[in-house]
Amino acid sequence: MEKPSPAPESANKQKVRSAEVGTDILKALAQLSPSTSLSRLAEHVQMPASKVHRYLQALIASGFAEQNPATNHYGLGREALRVGLAALGSMDVLKVAAMPLSDLRDELNETCFLAVWGNRGPTVVQIEPAVRAVTVVTQMGSVLPLLSSSTGLVFGAFLPARETVEFIREERSDPAVQDPTQLFQQIREQGLHHVHGLLLPGVDALSAPVFDAMGKVVAVLTVVGPTSMFHADEHGPAAKSLLAASRAVSWRMGYQG
Repeated sequence: MEKPSPAPESANKQKVRSAEVGTDILKALAQLSPSTSLSRLAEHVQMPASKVHRYLQALIASGFAEQNPATNHYGLGREALRVGLAALGSMDVLKVAAMPLSDLRDELNETCFLAVWGNRGPTVVQIEPAVRAVTVVTQMGSVLPLLSSSTGLVFGAFLPARETVEFIREERSDPAVQDPTQLFQQIREQGLHHVHGLLLPGVDALSAPVFDAMGKVVAVLTVVGPTSMFHADEHGPAAKSLLAASRAVSWRMGYQG
């Protein structure tokens, strides 16, 4: 007597579950990269080794995983690399940051903006202005100084020195501008920076970096507001919200730090 075929709905659920298990194993291979043993992989995903092995064979057949014949360890395959590169290529920090930047403005009701590193230095490319009578006007396309703005100082702290050396040399031609080396180190340790009236009297600012999948700073999120209303305290609630937003954008850009 023939066994009845599974109901279409049940079969679909099995396919969905199978796909979920496969993606869990792919994620584990990425987390345990460059390679891992079957036993370690099975322990990581909390599945029987025999089950993991079956899925690995399917992933190898499709090019998403591979096995080193010398060690018998498993790693991501060529197709996984192709998919990853395609995903990275589609990551646009302006698009990724749009919603978190808007949400941050709504939460703090202060002007928030995104800056990227341009050929003339830190350049404002996206702005969410505060919704109230007293606000700080920041212009789209504005180029900010490296050593006298919180945005510029964060870029200076995280960019390779070769990209900032000429800007630093030019701005330090002013005797009043100090060597930023120690400050850069402090910013890297804290993960953000604040200034009180450094660029504009009566205006405070908080800035935090955004990183991509390679760990490179690709943008800086900044909150600015009048000193009388905005408290740019590195340990205050605004700083915590800013850090949460910058980390969310970094995570979406593929950063794992």
